[in-house]
Amino acid sequence: MSGLDELQSSLGFTFNDPAILGQAFIHTSYTNENPGHQTGDNQTMEFLGDAVLNMVVAEALYHGFPALAEGKLTEIRISMIRQEKLAEKAADIKLGNYLVLGKGEEASGGRSKRNNLADTFEALTAAIFLDRGLDVARQFIMSVFRKELAAVKSGKFTSNFKAMLQELTQAEFKTLPEYEIIESTGPDHDKVFVVSVSLGDVVLAVGSGKTRKTAESEAARIAYIKLSAGQE
Repeated sequence: MSGLDELQSSLGFTFNDPAILGQAFIHTSYTNENPGHQTGDNQTMEFLGDAVLNMVVAEALYHGFPALAEGKLTEIRISMIRQEKLAEKAADIKLGNYLVLGKGEEASGGRSKRNNLADTFEALTAAIFLDRGLDVARQFIMSVFRKELAAVKSGKFTSNFKAMLQELTQAEFKTLPEYEIIESTGPDHDKVFVVSVSLGDVVLAVGSGKTRKTAESEAARIAYIKLSAGQE
């Protein structure tokens, strides 16, 4: 556990129960290969951490940006804490270094896998919440996402719906969305593109815009919201 002392130092606080922190880094591959291991893995902690992250970020957006519509607040929240973003945050604080992995997962580069890093960030959030309470968990989350919240305040935060849709379809359907121009109208200086996004033979949504990129982003936004609503 000595390596976790370094992490606690970087976080700026220590845990009352180091075992809670330790469990946040135990990957299922390790417990599968070591059935006699006394503490559990971090899967249920991921579940709790996800809920804490959503609540704290939603609270920050609610109080910080009361003029924004519900749909926009939801869009920002989802974009801020999607898997790719959480993996980036985990990499920033080197959480992969502390993972306890099975031999197979270690050999396959598990310390740098995006899903492992994102899951570990959620588990760490849960560990902070369980051991130090909501106020400390909130301070941790707000510190980690201060740049994103500042970007929202300055109007510079943008949601990458194409990346969000790709993450969702990879996770849920094990396939990638495909985009196709189905129409372009108007003169060269003022064209309007209409683009469809599909999974296999199923068209998920259609979007339009002044550029192909804009049309693809709009199609991805509509498709993402549609698929997300279907998961609720």
